[in-house]
Amino acid sequence: MNTPPVSDTWARGNPYEQYIGRWSRRMAPLFLAWLDQPAGQRWLDVGCGTGALSAAILDHCRPSSLVGVEPSEGFLQLAAQNLAGRARFLAGDAAALPLDDAACDVVVSGLVLNFVPALPAALAEMQRVAASGGTIAAYVWDYADGMEIIRVFWDVAVSLDPAAAPLHEGSRFPLCEPSALNAAFEFAGLTEVETGPLQVTAAFADFDDYWRPFLGGQGPAPAYAMSLPEAQRASLRDQLKSALPQAADGAISLSSRAWAVRGRVRRDT
Repeated sequence: MNTPPVSDTWARGNPYEQYIGRWSRRMAPLFLAWLDQPAGQRWLDVGCGTGALSAAILDHCRPSSLVGVEPSEGFLQLAAQNLAGRARFLAGDAAALPLDDAACDVVVSGLVLNFVPALPAALAEMQRVAASGGTIAAYVWDYADGMEIIRVFWDVAVSLDPAAAPLHEGSRFPLCEPSALNAAFEFAGLTEVETGPLQVTAAFADFDDYWRPFLGGQGPAPAYAMSLPEAQRASLRDQLKSALPQAADGAISLSSRAWAVRGRVRRDT
């Protein structure tokens, strides 16, 4: 089988919400509790997507201000709609943030860093817009192991189509484990760098509840699923159904683990 090109495009908010957004919204408060920042800080959410992390910041951190930056127009519109009047949202790229120097105290990014093509440039930009002594932090899915929603999909897909192996997010995103995150932050010049796990359980009512979001075509795994001819997609569906653990009532529970990383901005004066 000819392997289709991978697609990391996230253009529409609603399919993302059905696919991963419902779990990322549960992960965001865990990340913020781990980060443990005082009230009254100026926050920036880089790659804010549909606003899951931004909403949690507003609900749990009592920020003095919050700006979300996002390149996808569809995601940005949904974030602005959901959080109208509570935060400011700007179109922009992680490597060219539309903010002044030292404009923020806390710069965060949720489930984004592995999609950034120029990570060193993005981390440099995050430090530029952060005040001296400020915090830079992020979290990413553990694609290779603990993010079972996606890992099991790719494990089955590759078993049926070995040519799909290069698309497996566990191998495509080597950044998404503690030592790589720690190294990236230290290489960027951040100090007091540390990492930690964040975990929730993704509960699906039945197999269709798990499978349906893959038909939305948003993100690497759904894009791959929808690129397949109908018969091969049906085969993938059937093999996935056999591979996933199901309770007597058909319910499915899967681990959804992310790795978090943080560091402090130090500037020579």
